[in-house]
Amino acid sequence: MRKGEATRLRIVEAAARQAALRGLGAVSLADVADAVGLSKSGLFKHFDSKEAMELEIVDYVTLLFTEFVWRPAERLPTARERLSRIFELWLDWEDKKWAEGGCPIMAFSVELDDQPGPVRDLLQKRLQQWKNTLIRQFQGLREPPLPDPEAQAAYFQMKSFALGHLDARRIMGDADARRSAQAAFEALLDRTAREAG
Repeated sequence: MRKGEATRLRIVEAAARQAALRGLGAVSLADVADAVGLSKSGLFKHFDSKEAMELEIVDYVTLLFTEFVWRPAERLPTARERLSRIFELWLDWEDKKWAEGGCPIMAFSVELDDQPGPVRDLLQKRLQQWKNTLIRQFQGLREPPLPDPEAQAAYFQMKSFALGHLDARRIMGDADARRSAQAAFEALLDRTAREAG
């Protein structure tokens, strides 16, 4: 990696950490420049606007999520094994990868839900890609494949369990949140597979 690319990555990583804690809108170019030891004008050599930096942050975090949660699971032999591993890693993403600030994707979703524009469009596109991936996995639980409405409902429940875990652990201080989320998700998988008849 060239020096300029490495510096750009350091900027995006620092900005993503700040955004997870404070939100995209609260991240200033001056704060990011200070965090990586650059002048504000030095930062502008890499990003010509705050929106350009926000787009890069969303792109970076969502691709990092894919690498963290999907890549270790995608080659497992069955849809059930893949979904179980994905859910475990999704909780790890919340518990370990972003332990300090919480899941930045959730923070971005709340912040951008009523702010139309390129940054929201990119986040929505990435979330839709993730949704489509999980729906395909749920469809693969059964033969013939799970019908699309049922797969979408199962995806909705899976995401609800992951977000419920985040809320229970971070806001409510529930030390048993992970076990509860995993038990609920395994019951969903059992129920969905059993309904194959």
